[in-house]
Amino acid sequence: MTTTLRVVFDPSAPGVGPDVVGASRELAAALVTTAPNGCDVRAIVPSDGADESLLADGLTGLDRLPVGSAAATALWRRGLRAGAGDGLIHSASLAAPLVKHDRVHDHDQTVVTLWDTRAWDAPDDLPRADAAWARAMLRRAARHADAVVVPTHELARRVADLAPLGDRIRVIAGAPATALRVPSDEVGRRRAAGVPEGYVLMAGSLAASDRLRTGFDAVARSGRDTAVVVIDAPDGEEPAIAELAAAAGLPERRLHVRGRLDVFDRAAVLAGAVAFLAPSDTTSFPWRTLDALRLGVPIVAADSATHRELLLDGAALAPGDGESLGVELAATLASTAAVDRLAVLAADRGRAFTWMGAAERVWQLHAEL
Repeated sequence: MTTTLRVVFDPSAPGVGPDVVGASRELAAALVTTAPNGCDVRAIVPSDGADESLLADGLTGLDRLPVGSAAATALWRRGLRAGAGDGLIHSASLAAPLVKHDRVHDHDQTVVTLWDTRAWDAPDDLPRADAAWARAMLRRAARHADAVVVPTHELARRVADLAPLGDRIRVIAGAPATALRVPSDEVGRRRAAGVPEGYVLMAGSLAASDRLRTGFDAVARSGRDTAVVVIDAPDGEEPAIAELAAAAGLPERRLHVRGRLDVFDRAAVLAGAVAFLAPSDTTSFPWRTLDALRLGVPIVAADSATHRELLLDGAALAPGDGESLGVELAATLASTAAVDRLAVLAADRGRAFTWMGAAERVWQLHAEL
């Protein structure tokens, strides 16, 4: 008898950004590769979702819902299955049919994932409807989820304060994209992206939790006449981000703001950085910081519980104010030896995060349930 684990893939669900979409694909592919004997993996997709060719290779099938993404998420919020059926269901987001089921007798399981608590800690960073949906789905998870997966122990502690989940909170970290590696044409890609050689790299938006202003302040206080590249900036935010940089004392000539890059362009831009600066101190999973680890980019990060847990000795940590981060950044860039040392430590720590390892832990979680 075959045991089927069905993975929800709904890229249009509220709060599901590109990184979580990528995580869904990566996890599904790794679940296929690591599936125990007698187990297979299928996908649950809204009627207006991606076709099978865009999903992970090796899936044994695709169960398309009779409704689209908007209807499915609305029905799931109301406690209806939206045609998803039952059995073993795993979601890399909160988008899942969180309804009453019998795990003991019918062997039904539903596991969801929470990557951040912005809906509670920084609701202004999200569309109001997305924040409300996340809060409603966590309440449903508290009633009906067999487990809620979070990427860090720090986030687990925060979620425990928000919902009565007890020992149903499980920690399974995410990882960079499997395809993230420095391409052979990295220099040409950086030229095409219009970025110089040798810069401090940051990632984020105008959202207060990204703390770009603190990062700009740190670069300005470092005393280094280094260009700054910001990636992942939403369309239309470039002028306002430039104003933040100017207010921190960074001249326009030194700032280069870019949007979201595909995995190969992102790897090329990361590879061209002299350091990656991570000023955010939230509990959100720091996707770009993990990318920098994977590629061995020297990292200077705000000293937070999340960064201490994930980065260990793979980065230089400093208090999260601009002056302290600036001092650490200056020390990091002061010598080739310091840069090389941090690069080696980052690459070494980056090997700890893989989707194969995450998938093995997901299978173990469902086996324990």
